[in-house]
Formats: sequence, structure tokens, C-alpha cells
Amino acid sequence: MALRIGAIGLVFSVLAVAAAVEAEEGGRLDAAAVVGLVQAFYDQTTTLQADFQQTRYTRIYDRHDRANGKVVFKKPGKMRWDYGQPNGQVFVSDGKKLLIYQPPEEGEKRGQLIERALGEDQLPSAFSFLTGSGNLDKDFEVRVLEHENQKFKGGYVLQLIPRKPTPNYEQLVFYVRLLSEGGRRAGVVQRVLIIDSAGNRNRFDFSNMKFNRDVSDKRFSYRPPKGTERVTP
Repeated sequence: MALRIGAIGLVFSVLAVAAAVEAEEGGRLDAAAVVGLVQAFYDQTTTLQADFQQTRYTRIYDRHDRANGKVVFKKPGKMRWDYGQPNGQVFVSDGKKLLIYQPPEEGEKRGQLIERALGEDQLPSAFSFLTGSGNLDKDFEVRVLEHENQKFKGGYVLQLIPRKPTPNYEQLVFYVRLLSEGGRRAGVVQRVLIIDSAGNRNRFDFSNMKFNRDVSDKRFSYRPPKGTERVTP
């Protein structure tokens, strides 16, 4: 995983640094300590850009769907997901509303642009800590899962249960790497797994992460292709 962290000038191997941190401490950190490192780092993060790989498991059909693309977050409240082909979807939030562009399926001539309130969609809710509208310690009960069983050696796997129930998901699982340089430590979320009450699983793996770069607000306005049908609930 490549990392560029503009705020504290870190560019290094995640796995090597994580191993060094744990060797110095002589043991594993508890859930509160890891959440504190994650929250502190993202409190100082104003923008995040990354590539993502998504794996969605739909339980009722026992089916896995995979997609990839690029994502950008900017505080306060802004996010944009651009899916690669053949998916081609776009999710854009300006902090007030969420626009979802769905390209035409085979045999169709027009795509759809759907407008939703932020609280009605899984992505803004699950990633609120990245847009400055959430607090992990206040919003979730957290525990550390056995990382050896989660195939994430050298990192931490956190299970987050929302203190206030939400229809968008039942729990989140964060896969966290610890970074350190010059006495500073940070908890960086490398993977997010979203699990809903029906047992569906939505997993995002992030790579080529860039923090605190300049991102124009224009990035979070979206004009769909000509002829797109607009759908407003």
C-alpha cells in the first residue's frame, strides 16, 4: 500500500513501520488506544484521495460482485466515488445531499441520477469519520478482533457496533495499520467492512492514499450526461 501524508511528512513502508512500533511497545494495544490513534489522525486530515477495490456479498443470492475506482473525501461532509468500467457509477456528496449516477444498462438509452438525503445511504453513514461528521469513540462500542484469524497480520482489526442503531448497517470492521516517524504515531484505516442486519457484506480496500492535498470544491458538484433521467424520492 502506497501512502503520502502531507500533514506530517510521512512516506514509508507500512508493514515495516507497524512491526517496529509493536516491537518497541512489547505488546498489543487495546481497542481504546487504537481508536484514539485513528481518531486523532483523521481529526488532522482535511482531505483523503485513494484508489479502492470493492467486494460486495449479497447473502440472499450468495453472490459476490467486485468493482474498483477512485474516491476522495473532503471536510466538512464532502465525498465522491468514481467507479471504473464497466460499473461506471458515481456517488457525490457536497455535504448537504447525495447524488448517485447510474449509467444505462444494456438495452437502455438513458441512465439515472438519484438524489438522496445523506442519512438514507450506507456510504455517507459508514464513512462519516472521514468527512468530519462522526466520532468513533462516541458513536461506537469498539473491540479488537483476533487479527491472526482475520488474515491481517501486523495490524489491528476493530469491530465497531453503533451505539445508536442505524438501518444502514449493523456493524463496521476497520483494518488499521499503525504508522510512526519522529515519535509521532497514526492509525490509518486500510480496509473497511460494512455488515448489515441481513448478513450482506460490503468491503472496501484502499491503496495509493494521499492525505491533505488540495482538492477543489468543484470536485463535489456533478453534471450527469445529457439525457439522464433525474429521480428525486
